[in-house]
Amino acid sequence: MKDRSHLAPLAPVSATRNIAIALLLWTAISMLGALQTYSDNLRGGIDSHYPALLATWFLEYAVPLIVLSAGLSLALSRWPGLTERPRHVFALFLGLVLVFQPAQWTWMAWMRGYLDIASLGDVWQLLRKMLLVGWFSASGTFAAVLALHYWRRARERELAWQRSQTDMLQLRLALEEQRMLALRAQLEPHFLFNALNAISALVRGGDTALALGGIGRLSELLRYALAASTRSSSTVAEELAFVRGYLDLQRLRYGERLQVLIEGDGPILHDAACPPLLLQPLIENALRHDLDCRAGPGDIRLTFARIGSDLAIRVTNPAGPGTPANPGAGFGLANTRERLRLMHPGASLQAGLQGERFVAEVRLPLAGED
Repeated sequence: MKDRSHLAPLAPVSATRNIAIALLLWTAISMLGALQTYSDNLRGGIDSHYPALLATWFLEYAVPLIVLSAGLSLALSRWPGLTERPRHVFALFLGLVLVFQPAQWTWMAWMRGYLDIASLGDVWQLLRKMLLVGWFSASGTFAAVLALHYWRRARERELAWQRSQTDMLQLRLALEEQRMLALRAQLEPHFLFNALNAISALVRGGDTALALGGIGRLSELLRYALAASTRSSSTVAEELAFVRGYLDLQRLRYGERLQVLIEGDGPILHDAACPPLLLQPLIENALRHDLDCRAGPGDIRLTFARIGSDLAIRVTNPAGPGTPANPGAGFGLANTRERLRLMHPGASLQAGLQGERFVAEVRLPLAGED
């Protein structure tokens, strides 16, 4: 369907305001014109009265132009499409020339007593006398009303566009917030499910003491997870502390097989904002595709390094011959990638095989480096 919103009439109050402005403007011009005439008469020794001159100026000059301003403003208010095409504007100008201008001349001639016509010669003389009278003021008024109309239409379109952009941004923000909440709602039960699995394995193995210790550790982790769920962001330093606790819990399950090398831990981690529970899914993914897929000790590495204005976080695990391929598209990685995208357009997660290791690399913009 063709958009006709640009043809919507202007508010009546706008036309009323234009008429009021025209009335005040031409009244002021009449006052100045009468004052100038009065001053010229004084210098020429001609006796005159300012009120009479003001009345003459207002009736002869101002009244026709007020009528023009009011009529044109009302017409454009009622039919704003009159100015949408050049031929419509030209038609309005022809109306000024062929209708208003003769009417203005007739009015001024009547006010001055020039309509005592006895022959065609008198008509010709009157036409010559009135030909240029009022032409500039009428054309100027016509142009001023059109310019004001175009300005108001442009401003209304700009404001409408700004409102539509604001509404669109607010809608997108609301949608992104809902998506973030949905991702959190998925992540927290997922984390809890996997943590409980680790403790369940201890219980099934009959190791009650370790299971109780695991429950205590899980309680600490859950307190952090619940607190983090109320925030939109965390820091990498806080997330690393959480991961250390998570690894302690998993070590109850894997024992000495769980070997994680952490490098690059330093003050820079406090300057990098990240989504809550960022590192845990990456570590969990590495555990699942390392220790759960082969015998022997694990070889998981977590490194932090500054690259330009970003903090690079790399989590790697073996993926050599005999190790099942890591697709890198499981729940944890896909969820983390989406949460990073929602938090910052410059953040990213790349995951894939590099030689004989699977590498998940996160890039986070550092504070004050945008």
